[in-house]
Amino acid sequence: MQTKYKTIFNNSRGMTLVEILIVLAIIGSIMAVIGGRVMTSLQKSRVKQTGIIMSQLSSALELYYSDCNKMPQSLKALIESPGDEECADWGPTPYVKKDLLKDAWSRDFVYESDGSTFSLKSLGKDGREGGSQFDKDLSFDEKDSSDK
Repeated sequence: MQTKYKTIFNNSRGMTLVEILIVLAIIGSIMAVIGGRVMTSLQKSRVKQTGIIMSQLSSALELYYSDCNKMPQSLKALIESPGDEECADWGPTPYVKKDLLKDAWSRDFVYESDGSTFSLKSLGKDGREGGSQFDKDLSFDEKDSSDK
């Protein structure tokens, strides 16, 4: 009976270490190609999402301007009433949700206003001025958009 079990175990052949390493190398190569494409698509979607958020903020800023006859000093005025002396006709509900005050990389927008016009900017993936590709700054300037 012992010889029968020895024969079964001796005839069953497992994978060698070299075969396992080859399979892992193939799987790793496939994952590297797919992972790069997924990450590129993710960054493209964040750029598009930031553009959509900036467009929504622009609409909210225009509503604020129509209610208060001036642009807010900061974007926080879109979610919290600045007070009766600042804008008596604010709200009564916030102009945007709080999560719209950040770009797709969870950073605050750079907002500037002279009281009648505004500009919005996202510093991109790297969070610094300038850059190229996904690190490039995204901007929305009311003056430029009204000329088009």
